[in-house]
Amino acid sequence: MESYWWYITVLSRGGAECSEAGEEILYSAAELSGSIGTEVQELPDGVRMRIYYRSDEEMSYWRKKLLDALEPWPGVRIEDIGKVENQQWSRQSEEAFPPLDVGSGFVVLAPWHKGRETPGRIPLYINPGSAFGTGYHESTQAALELFERCAGRLGQFRRVMDVGTGSGILAIAALKLGAYSVRSRDIDPAVISEARNNLELNGIDQSSVILEKGDLLSGVKERFDLLFANILFDPLLEMLPCVREVLNPGGAAIFSGMTLRERDAFMEGLARAGLETIDEVTKEDWWGVAAQNPA
Repeated sequence: MESYWWYITVLSRGGAECSEAGEEILYSAAELSGSIGTEVQELPDGVRMRIYYRSDEEMSYWRKKLLDALEPWPGVRIEDIGKVENQQWSRQSEEAFPPLDVGSGFVVLAPWHKGRETPGRIPLYINPGSAFGTGYHESTQAALELFERCAGRLGQFRRVMDVGTGSGILAIAALKLGAYSVRSRDIDPAVISEARNNLELNGIDQSSVILEKGDLLSGVKERFDLLFANILFDPLLEMLPCVREVLNPGGAAIFSGMTLRERDAFMEGLARAGLETIDEVTKEDWWGVAAQNPA
């Protein structure tokens, strides 16, 4: 068990009327960067948040991840960095992660909420940890909603590729909706064990999932019916030219993790890559899109 955790304190100012928006931005950046917990202080002209991270990585690693997540919001600044002794987050987590209905057919639950599933919805049990993708971030919700709609429109997806799997939530959703196999990869090897634990929580046969460390689509030779990529704008744009090479004709790709102001640039990238836009979703300031490889 870690004896201490890192923390980074960030500050967002903009007047009392901007406090709620500022808090949402900081919560989004915290989850995107791999936080294991947060504390918020509301100010007369903004909001301050202390964001906690595991100590199994150097502080420079978490600082870079946070700065990358904050790039769309240059007005947010880092105020303080340090370490604290380990503390129990279980009670806070229980309050922070209530059952959440997503789309028309999913409900996301922490494992301690088993038994509180919304009737008629498919449960996705996710243990909130440092891996991105608890289901409470708008970008993950956008990806799940797009997947539901694509599944209804385009039919069953037998083989799925999940780039930047994080908690494994999208792989779990695909398998629960009938996928035969999923290849899941993440550039951060530390999240693989968390994804594996979430597969177990959901009763997924782990022989149907390949979990691996990997950078985007590097080294991927086979083809899939569906591609998930819930990461960030720059790596998504970098990956686009390779997407048609790994999609079957008529297959679909779901991209999420982008802000609404990045939409136009990404739509241009989709067109250059020869992919046809079939659906898009906006959740607060976050945007996701589904595209198809022409048959």
